[in-house]
Amino acid sequence: MEITDVKIRRIMSEGRLRAVVSVTIDDMLAVHDIKVVQGNERLFVAMPSHKDENGIFRDIVHPISPASRKLFEECILEAYDKQIAMLEAEEAEKSAEEAAEA
Repeated sequence: MEITDVKIRRIMSEGRLRAVVSVTIDDMLAVHDIKVVQGNERLFVAMPSHKDENGIFRDIVHPISPASRKLFEECILEAYDKQIAMLEAEEAEKSAEEAAEA
C-alpha cells in the first residue's frame, strides 16, 4: 500500500480540531474526513467515524496494523506541517510587504 496523495482540505485554529484531510491510496482509493486533532501531548490522526444509535463513535475506515497506522499518521502529519509552514511563510511575507509600504 502506498499513500499517493494527501490533501489538507481545511485548517482550523480554534478548538482541538486542527485540520480535515483526504488521502489517496495507490491512486485508486480516496478516504475523506480524516481529522488532525491536538491531543494533550501531541497531534494525532482520527479516522472518519459516525455516531451509532447508542451515541458511540465508530470508525468507518481504519488501519488494521500498527505499521499501517504509523504510515497514515506520518504522511498526514508531514503534509499538515508543510501546509502550516507554507501559510506562516505567506503571512510573514505579507506582513513584511505591508511594513515596507508604511
